[in-house]
Amino acid sequence: MSVWLARHGETAYNAERRFQGQGPVPLSERGREQARALAEVAAGRGFAALWCSPLPRAQETAEIVAGRLGVAPVPDARLMETDAGDWTDRPFAEVQAEEPERFAAFVAGAVDFAFPGGESFADQQERVTAALADIRAAGPLPALVVCHRNSIRLALERAQGRHLSLDDVPNGALVEL
Repeated sequence: MSVWLARHGETAYNAERRFQGQGPVPLSERGREQARALAEVAAGRGFAALWCSPLPRAQETAEIVAGRLGVAPVPDARLMETDAGDWTDRPFAEVQAEEPERFAAFVAGAVDFAFPGGESFADQQERVTAALADIRAAGPLPALVVCHRNSIRLALERAQGRHLSLDDVPNGALVEL
């Protein structure tokens, strides 16, 4: 039995390529469509539990999936996206132009990367890994966890040694941990 990770549906910030961090950014209509598509795929997997980040975009995605699965989502703050600190609300292109080396470290997913005024990927990886271990221990399995791109990238790196780029985890993606 296993744990699967799903990225929330698209937001306006995703479409604009803007840092949303832990901000309360809701799904766009396209994001709701992606969540409905995710729900259909998830329905065929026999998920016995549904967990999610409490951020609005992940919570709404999980609620849409829950409607199809008949399993209530359980929020866990440890599954939240990285605190993007000073980069929150800023466009990727602007940050890349101003801080190209630091932006490249973000894109690469370097565990030693830290957002200025925010959280490091190492700290996020520790909290996400702890949450996933607790989800496995709590059961029932298989479990679906609706969370965020960086949460998924860091979890897969820790669990499988898989290193994913930003584009490897599109909105609505479903990956086995």
